[in-house]
Amino acid sequence: MIKHIVMWKLKETAEGASAAENAAKMKTMLEALNGRIEGLKHLEVSAEIVESEPECNVVLYSELASKDALDGYQVHPEHQECVAFIKKVVSERRVLDYEV
Repeated sequence: MIKHIVMWKLKETAEGASAAENAAKMKTMLEALNGRIEGLKHLEVSAEIVESEPECNVVLYSELASKDALDGYQVHPEHQECVAFIKKVVSERRVLDYEV
C-alpha cells in the first residue's frame, strides 16, 4: 500500500477568491475523487491545520493500493482537473509518498 501526502500553501487571493474559499473548493474537488479512481482506497483533505512547519493551508492524505495505482491516480483525467485548479491557487507544494 502507498500513502500519499500533499501539503499546500495557498496564495492569499487567486481566481477571484480568498485562500479559505480556495481551500474549501480544493477539499470538495479532491474528496469527490473517492470511489472514482481504481486503486484509490481513501482520500481526505483538511484546511484545519493545527500546526505546520513550514506553513501550509491545506493537506491531503490518501491511501492507494500500489505504486501502479498511484501512477494511475496521478494521470487520471478527474485528478488532472483538480490539478489544473490547484496550480492556479497554490504558491508552494510539498509531497511525500511512502510504502507500507
